[in-house]
Amino acid sequence: MAVTGGQGAGAAVRWLVSAAPDPDGRLRRWESDPRGLVLLPAGRHWDVLVLPGRIAGPTLEVLKRLTSRPGPVLAHFGAVRHGPAAAPRMGFFVPPGVSEWWVATGTHAAGPGAWVVLPYPGRTAGGVRWLVLPDGSGTLTDPALLELAMHEAAALVADEERQ
Repeated sequence: MAVTGGQGAGAAVRWLVSAAPDPDGRLRRWESDPRGLVLLPAGRHWDVLVLPGRIAGPTLEVLKRLTSRPGPVLAHFGAVRHGPAAAPRMGFFVPPGVSEWWVATGTHAAGPGAWVVLPYPGRTAGGVRWLVLPDGSGTLTDPALLELAMHEAAALVADEERQ
């Protein structure tokens, strides 16, 4: 499996495409796609929890204070925006199975049977970009830490809205 792009992207790309039924074929498709996007299945190596823009950014900031290395995080800047506080939705990569029990208002979960659009690591494509790149080792966000970060972020957002 040949991997092009930045040297740091190689391990991340190999890890990401390993979730596909045909990793080599998916890699060839990804590298030949002029948009730099690929569809990969969730539920095998990771699930993705998509947080609404209003809470997503503050959650990532809190999460970065709680852990030295969160799992991969995607941002979708092509989302429909409403009002001055609109922000990109963010997808947090968590362990497989989390999507089956995760419940949070406004949050969407991608797990088994779902496919996720991903840009090539280090690139922006179709309004989607990595905020935290996969490290290639399989590091994922601990759902308990993510939940804690979401609660703290919600409190911060509520305080800002009251001012």
